[in-house]
Amino acid sequence: MSPETTKNVHQQGGSIKQGLGKVTSHASIVAVVAMAWALFQLALPRFVILDSATIRAVHLAFAIGLVFLTIPAAKRKRSALPTAAARIHIADYILAAVACASVFYFVLDWTGIQMRAANPLGRDIVISIILIILLLEASRRVIGPALPIIALVFTLYAFFGSHLPLGIAFRGVSLRRYLSQITLSTEGIYGIPLRVSASTVFLFVLFGSMLDKAGAGRFFNDLAISLLGRFKGGAGKAAVVSSGLTGLVSGSSIANVVTTGTFTIPLMKKVGYPAKIAAATEVAASTNGQLMPPIMGAAAFIIAEYLGMDYRDVIKAAAIPAFVSYFALFYITHLEASKLGMKALPKSDIPQFGAVLKSGFHYLVPLFVLIYELIVARHSPSLAAFNAIVVLVVVEVVRCIIQAIRRACSIHKAVAAALTTITRGLIAGSKNMLSVALATATAGIIVGVVFMGISSMLVDVVAELSLGSIFPLLLITAVASLILGMGLPTTATYIVMAMITVPIIAEISTASGLVIPAVAAHLFCFYFGILADDTPPVGLAAYTAAAIAKSDPIQTGIQGFIYDLRTAVIPFMFIFNAELVLLTITREGEILQINSWPQALLIFAMAILGAFAFTNAVQGWFITKNKWYEIPLFLLAALILFYPAVVTRIFNLDHSLRYYMYLLGLAVYASAWLIQRLRLKP
Repeated sequence: MSPETTKNVHQQGGSIKQGLGKVTSHASIVAVVAMAWALFQLALPRFVILDSATIRAVHLAFAIGLVFLTIPAAKRKRSALPTAAARIHIADYILAAVACASVFYFVLDWTGIQMRAANPLGRDIVISIILIILLLEASRRVIGPALPIIALVFTLYAFFGSHLPLGIAFRGVSLRRYLSQITLSTEGIYGIPLRVSASTVFLFVLFGSMLDKAGAGRFFNDLAISLLGRFKGGAGKAAVVSSGLTGLVSGSSIANVVTTGTFTIPLMKKVGYPAKIAAATEVAASTNGQLMPPIMGAAAFIIAEYLGMDYRDVIKAAAIPAFVSYFALFYITHLEASKLGMKALPKSDIPQFGAVLKSGFHYLVPLFVLIYELIVARHSPSLAAFNAIVVLVVVEVVRCIIQAIRRACSIHKAVAAALTTITRGLIAGSKNMLSVALATATAGIIVGVVFMGISSMLVDVVAELSLGSIFPLLLITAVASLILGMGLPTTATYIVMAMITVPIIAEISTASGLVIPAVAAHLFCFYFGILADDTPPVGLAAYTAAAIAKSDPIQTGIQGFIYDLRTAVIPFMFIFNAELVLLTITREGEILQINSWPQALLIFAMAILGAFAFTNAVQGWFITKNKWYEIPLFLLAALILFYPAVVTRIFNLDHSLRYYMYLLGLAVYASAWLIQRLRLKP
């Protein structure tokens, strides 16, 4: 090697070492900021008392600063340095500092801002404009361009709506009026969605991240396989159950795919599932994880805030649809296994249930504590999550100490290992919150513009498109949610659609004499926002699962969407049959809660069978391949089992007889089974 070449090699090595040093220092800064954010949020339920506006501002400042410190402005050429930190420049540090300062201005001069609410000063205007620009840029980095573009469209509409045709014209607002609403009040960026993100959602996401870092994801997967691996299609069924368990604490379908799909997709392929089917099953299971209480992708908390309901009542309303959807997906895996002639997993791949439970029972303790705190102790969601996190920390430390004693290792090292796991969980929790925090803040721009007075115009436009009928309106809402959800996180999709369509659903349903509970309308928007995660061509969850399965992402998304049709029918059913969300409507139009366990269990059981019947029709299989004339029987059975009152209404029977109609639905379903059974008999 020539001296000149040697010199160049040494120079390159020196520059790489110098760059690695910068990366290390940057990673340390990011870790400190992320941990500070997590500790600040943990202190709120117990130790720190701050007004709501300050909490929202600090929450947003941490989020927006962390985005600029962790996500580069654009993808650049591959670097010799190992992390994305190589693409974070001094300009990003400056943007982070300016963004945080513009957010904190809201807190530091809060009293003055309120006193001059309709007449902001020049500095108010300048700082507000800077905040909006940096917020949109941070949102673009962490979420993508769709949400910032929609926010900009609404902003332009607020300013220039007066120049549009009469049917969609808006009187327009001044810059001072716009900024007073969007940045200088709690009705825009600092509105209800951001408040929910700051006060409640963070702690639940943090709890899920810490549980995952402790190893709960692998435990849930092994537990499901140990229970179901010996059955036909056991790998697919295990994927559904493990995704459901992970969904209890995970607010993201993509995170769910990564957590459980890494284990379940290879197992499904191993026993004979085609790659596309394996990936689509995991996508459908992980997408539905956001339906599972208590987190529900943050929607449960936002619905409770918007409607002024107790959080537990929202969870109660969401329970039956969520579990029915999962039971139906479980049934789909059975039908697919039957079609493909699948067998059980080899015994060598099935762990012993007792051994799995014994090795990971401690992961269930914090979950039990969380459920107890929410349902029995009836503590606030934030306090319940805080107490569950404390229990999780104690359990993790005790586990490491017990392992150290058994292995005759150093207890100090065991405690250090536990603290390392906890620290990783804190950092991961903060990073996982970036998309939620930025989505809620940016969606606040859209909500603020809607509240400026365009909601009445939107009601007129959508009502005209739907011809004043509730069913076309629901179809428009569903399609719009799917389209929006292709580029937005589910939380943002729900917020936007709820602000626009829920008032319209309420108005049109009232005009048509149909009583639709507000919580059912909100859940309707939420369900279709979730389904966009695997809707081609932009279903991010489908792309993630396809990468693991090495399948075509578009085909995976299409297959996953076919599986999710059984979820898509459920919102239409609970819009027309409020009993599916455990509400009953009296003849006088009064909405009451269903508190009878036998009644709730009957509705739940029949809804499961209704979902099974609908799945048979869509999947083209029951005990054998369907004939065309059997499909109407499955659809009729599904309709009656989901909505028995439809029979009493058609035949003008007394409403109290509706539960007897379940027998008719079961008879129709049984007739389809009998027809296929007789067809198989020869």
